[in-house]
Amino acid sequence: MSVLVHRSVRQTLFRMAFPMLAGTFAMNAYNLADTWFVSRLGTLPLAAMGFTFPVIMLLTCLASGLGTGVTTLVSHAIGRHDHDDAARIVTHGVIMTVSISLLISIAGYLSIDAIFARLGARGEVRILVGQYMRTWYLGALTMSLPMLGNGILISSGDSKRASRLMILGTGLNVILDPIMIFGYFGFPAMGIRGAALATVLSQATSTVWLLTLLRGKHHLLVFRKWRLREYRDTARRILRFAVPSMLSMMLMPISAGVITRLLGRFGNEPVAAVGAAGRIEMFAFMIPMALGISLTPFVSQNFGAKRLDRIQEALQVTTRFAMLYGIGVAVVFFCGAPWLAAVFSKDPGVVNVLVAYVRIISFGYGMMEVHRYCGFFFTGLHHPAFSTALNALRVLVFLVPLTVSGAYFFGVQGVFFGRLLTDLLAGTIGLFWVHRQLRAIRASAMRTVEQA
Repeated sequence: MSVLVHRSVRQTLFRMAFPMLAGTFAMNAYNLADTWFVSRLGTLPLAAMGFTFPVIMLLTCLASGLGTGVTTLVSHAIGRHDHDDAARIVTHGVIMTVSISLLISIAGYLSIDAIFARLGARGEVRILVGQYMRTWYLGALTMSLPMLGNGILISSGDSKRASRLMILGTGLNVILDPIMIFGYFGFPAMGIRGAALATVLSQATSTVWLLTLLRGKHHLLVFRKWRLREYRDTARRILRFAVPSMLSMMLMPISAGVITRLLGRFGNEPVAAVGAAGRIEMFAFMIPMALGISLTPFVSQNFGAKRLDRIQEALQVTTRFAMLYGIGVAVVFFCGAPWLAAVFSKDPGVVNVLVAYVRIISFGYGMMEVHRYCGFFFTGLHHPAFSTALNALRVLVFLVPLTVSGAYFFGVQGVFFGRLLTDLLAGTIGLFWVHRQLRAIRASAMRTVEQA
């Protein structure tokens, strides 16, 4: 791990990101495959998938937040060569994840109708949403554990198996989706419920392999009697990092819920279009996402080594990359929007909205990624609360007021322009804030040296 402090910043970042590229591709392919196959069923099932997106994002963010806490602590323990502490953190983290996932699954299952009614799902669409989510909630546990384990494997230096873990789940999902949805090889055609079941079965397979790796290869999953005091101590340590991360990431599905609610007033077509477009965006940003995964450990290790110069260089490298990549994707999306829309729907209403969404919002992709990277930098600098505050600024101060105002004055396209302006403002403020924080840390270090 010392290479994170000594080798070329650019080479280190991209060498860390490269093994995770296949994994991020696989992770995003889950939703993209589900959306494409369900789109073959028609506009109403596709709209139902659009309504499920913010809720699934919310639960995904909770699992990711726990994973952030566990991964951060495990990285530190492995760096100190304290395998016992690492095993304790992993084992207790798995127990926490299982417990919380079960509680969320039960609560979510019992509140499906109430939640999606508030999101604006009506009539047959709400029935389809219920079919999907009742199956999905039964397997929510298999969603949370692979997300947790992925970070643990990366912390253990096993990024190749972390990628393979995600590829395995995605490959199975792509195979099972058409079988379960349309009814092949003797299976009954289950429609949208089949998409959920395919996901559950695929992730369950990944979970079994993950637990085998953690216990058999890395010896990080240890089943023995733990004192209650030890468990409480580990839980507090995990939550110290996990809670700010959860709060920060939960703002993303909240913003998606706000936009879904706004678009629901204009009918099912805008919800279906934006649900599909959101999954296209996730797929398009798998490359910068892979780079983002490497940022927090890189920044954290160099911060501990007092190499602020390397952190500053990393900020310049990643900002430049995000902007160039964002411009490239925006050009491709703007030109290819009609083709992308045709892949997911033949409904003219859905196609028109999806094209408008892609052509407007794509011009903010670069700054959206800069904003995301700034959050990783704050976490690596041991200021997760700053990352939460930055996301809160984006969602509560910019996104909600701007999209609501846009919908009121300009309709569906006003929502999209509100999102574009949000990304531009949030990315600019995030970049300024990180630069200011680095200057403050450098000034504090200089004062300490002078006093000594």
